[in-house]
Amino acid sequence: MKLSPSLALSTAFFYALGYPIGALAVRAATPGIVLLSRFVASAVILGFIAAALRLEWPRGKFAGHAAVVGVLTQGVQFVGCYQAMRLGVSPVLVALIIAMNPVLTAALATRALGERLDSRRVASVVLAVLAIGAAFAGRLLDVGRIDAAVLWVVLAVFGLAGGGIHQQRYLTTGHPVASNAIGIAAAIVPAGIFALLTEQEVTNAPQAAWTVAVLVLANSVVAATLYIAAIKQAGAAAVSLLFGIIPSMAALLSWAIMGERPDLGVVAGLVLGAAACFLGIRRRGAGSTPVESAGGEVAARA
Repeated sequence: MKLSPSLALSTAFFYALGYPIGALAVRAATPGIVLLSRFVASAVILGFIAAALRLEWPRGKFAGHAAVVGVLTQGVQFVGCYQAMRLGVSPVLVALIIAMNPVLTAALATRALGERLDSRRVASVVLAVLAIGAAFAGRLLDVGRIDAAVLWVVLAVFGLAGGGIHQQRYLTTGHPVASNAIGIAAAIVPAGIFALLTEQEVTNAPQAAWTVAVLVLANSVVAATLYIAAIKQAGAAAVSLLFGIIPSMAALLSWAIMGERPDLGVVAGLVLGAAACFLGIRRRGAGSTPVESAGGEVAARA
């Protein structure tokens, strides 16, 4: 149940890229417009790829589970993230709160999947929390307080963690691209409801167009598909540890794209997050066994 380093790093990079690009997108258009444009385009592209390559689609109840995963990991997560950034929360702070995903997922996996919190997982979660705290310290001093808009990100991280757990427990068939196509199509529903309940406008059409295009390719198509593939390879709790390093990656990308220079706390978070990821994904000892679900079946398949 090992997560390959190349898959781990590529998943983290493309997720991190979405934070500064998402922040630029919601400066140019309201979150409802950004999300609907992103999800519709992504669903069409992924559906075409899956059909053209004749990939395996999850069928029957598994298609329903793919839809649930999409509503949670795509719809709920990004409604929360984009609304928070629209209300002024920095993309790095959003990434830091989303990085609480390992802690929440580990707790949910213990109850929902019957997984044991062995010493290695506990140590990696502790390192991830330290990474978040180190990177969060400087940002908290800059902001001066935790704004109510942060609650939108709390909603987002619950959606992400819940979707990962649901996938590991129930979504055991189907190619990641095909599963992602169904999930993103289902995410149009919560995005549409959110758009109907909030005021929508576009203030910078060219910026909105190119940022949504990048989000479609980098996040909805590449990152989300990599995330699903990683969970199938190593399990939700192990993959969630990648979020210990994503905030620092997002800070570095925000520096390159938006001119926001990372402070020493973010650099420390990068080091601690990398250690958490290494500890969480490296090969287990010879006496280890696959993670089993509460029902006794292997939930995370290679």
